[in-house]
Amino acid sequence: MIKPEISWQDFEKIDMRSGTVISVSDFPAARNPSYQLEIDFGELGVKKSSAQITELYQKEDLLGAQIVAVVNFPKKQIANFMSECLILGIYGNDKDITLLTPNLPVENGFRVG
Repeated sequence: MIKPEISWQDFEKIDMRSGTVISVSDFPAARNPSYQLEIDFGELGVKKSSAQITELYQKEDLLGAQIVAVVNFPKKQIANFMSECLILGIYGNDKDITLLTPNLPVENGFRVG
């Protein structure tokens, strides 16, 4: 099912940026299996995020990986952790998430548009 149509102005409010994962740790306090990530967004600095991506990704595979995230959501508390951005991914049939990643290296903090 497709979601309701939005305006171009609605889309322009979403700030999606490239970043590089610089640390990954287990998140045992999360309700669903998750990792805690720190992501370098260049001039925007380092932001933290929780991600339910343990089915398809090992911690060592994520270190140094470039991702795409929404960086202008308000912070969200997840268990005892404050998530500062939303990493974007594609839900599979089994609800497994495949991360959206640039297919070529890009600078951290570059905008998606």
